Amino acid sequence: MAITRKSTQPTGITNVAGEPEIVLKVGDLTLSMAPPKTASVVGVTADDVRRIALSLPATTEKLSYGTPGFRVSDRLFARIREEGDVLVVWTGDLAEKEALIASEPDKFFTTPHYHGHPTVLVRFGAVIVDELSELLTESWRIRAPRRVLDEFDQAD
Repeated sequence: MAITRKSTQPTGITNVAGEPEIVLKVGDLTLSMAPPKTASVVGVTADDVRRIALSLPATTEKLSYGTPGFRVSDRLFARIREEGDVLVVWTGDLAEKEALIASEPDKFFTTPHYHGHPTVLVRFGAVIVDELSELLTESWRIRAPRRVLDEFDQAD
């Protein structure tokens, strides 16, 4: 029995990272299946961002610069940029932002527009769901009013 990856995708099935379906060949029988999306599959979607962001207390979705923005008590804490596959999140300070960019430049970056501001840009294709959850939760914590944050911490 051999498990191989197809070089072509006649069914068009791919996983979140755009990898082709998995093909299982047993004798003359060929079975193909798409790998399930798991927390360890690299690449997230706008739906993942929305689901995680809206699971946080006092969060609403409202357009920001024409794209989906997520607010805690009307304070923006995340926004999907115009490209559709880049997320803006807050960091604790400029040093944290620079450390993220320096440590993983394929994942985190900035543009001149965000220079001097404690926000970092995150590429959807470079993060996993668990990491996205941490980034959104931390950004939410940074921007949440003290009352909302205290209620959240007491619920844990």
